[in-house]
Amino acid sequence: MPLIASISGIRGVFGDGLDAAALVNFTSAYGTWARRRAEDTGRAPKIVLGRDARTTGPVCTQIVAATLRTCGLGVIDAGLAPTPTVEMAVRFEEAAGGIVLSASHNPAEWNALKLLNEEGEFLSQEAGEEVLRLADEGGAETVSHDQVGGFSEKDFLDAHIDAILALDFIDQRQIAGANLSVVVDGINSVGALALPRLLEHFAIDGDALTVLNAEPTGRFAHPAEPLPGHLTGLTERVADTGADLGLAVDPDADRLALVDDTGAYVSEELTQVICADFLWRRTSGPFATNLSSSRAVEDVAARYDGAEVHRSAVGEINVVEKMKEVGAVLGGEGNGGVILPDLHYGRDALVGTAMVLQHLASEQTPLSEVHADMPRYTIVKEKCPLDGMDAEALLKQMAERYAGEKISTVDGVKIDFADGWVHLRPSNTEPVLRVYAEDATEADARDRAARFKDELQQLAS
Repeated sequence: MPLIASISGIRGVFGDGLDAAALVNFTSAYGTWARRRAEDTGRAPKIVLGRDARTTGPVCTQIVAATLRTCGLGVIDAGLAPTPTVEMAVRFEEAAGGIVLSASHNPAEWNALKLLNEEGEFLSQEAGEEVLRLADEGGAETVSHDQVGGFSEKDFLDAHIDAILALDFIDQRQIAGANLSVVVDGINSVGALALPRLLEHFAIDGDALTVLNAEPTGRFAHPAEPLPGHLTGLTERVADTGADLGLAVDPDADRLALVDDTGAYVSEELTQVICADFLWRRTSGPFATNLSSSRAVEDVAARYDGAEVHRSAVGEINVVEKMKEVGAVLGGEGNGGVILPDLHYGRDALVGTAMVLQHLASEQTPLSEVHADMPRYTIVKEKCPLDGMDAEALLKQMAERYAGEKISTVDGVKIDFADGWVHLRPSNTEPVLRVYAEDATEADARDRAARFKDELQQLAS
């Protein structure tokens, strides 16, 4: 299977595309870019390295760390650490960048290099393209024997949690006083370590806490993406125990899915919406998310005078750039990602958890009532094989056909109708057009997606 190389990182199946040679090539390209960047910015020539619990993590860490050192960069190994923890560690250490070894929600045989800049954020388009160019052209540089970088180890999780607890709107004592009980699905990775350490600060431990798939073995007990069909163990345990809520994360703990106190799965699309509703009760300011996320956040924004919602192209770095552009107080993605700039510009399941807990404690209401108060939509995700078709020409024709509707061409073509929307965009990883549709019911969303797939195929014929 070929590697998937993009500006956000390098991923593939270990031993089948992702091997030692690939890791050395891309790491040395990134290391060369990062060392040059450190010289330009005055940052220390060091890189924070962390990983999720995949079984290939330790050997990948050794290869990546050694390669970075040959580029003249010191390595601080954060060990098993959530992606947001590594992102914050880059800032704590004033490092030149960071690498997270995690293939996110992909199966256990996958691994990846997720590349960060000196702010602990994913690389910009320009920076990512430069790293890929260096890798493709063999332009990486190594240093002489007396310039090889050093190596150290450090745990940053407590510092990450302390920063969350220091947020103005987090009242540790109030959350503890709510006597909440929680079930966590740790998916046999770093969330199983990180979430209990956060929750104990809110007196959610002992009998008040149940952790499923708690051993960070990297052998995932179920498919790793926190979708409803994968979380039946969590929903059943919440219902059986009468817990106040369930928490599920992906293997690197940057995405958060919720289960309410009745055992009902709360759509990943609603994680950022619930957090926005919580924050808008306390402050004002814009929100930013991507074009493929639910319009539920616009519905909630309408409850608050002056609350604005801005949309970006799909991809975390695109959301972050939009957040900075508009001065957003919060942002995220509909895959369970919550981005709080007061903490850092990255999706963070830990701060999302703290915000949800504070919301329940402040409002003295069960999550099922919060869930019931949220707008209800269904998103259907389909794809249309290109088979040699010209994606750009097809999307241009579609935009012209629907010129009378509200259209965005920031990322493919998104068409907003009164009762729903469709987003058509080329995949970054497959020769397909992605066709996402949202409506009030699943049947309507499926009908809309099918209709636009048919239209694309008719235009191509």
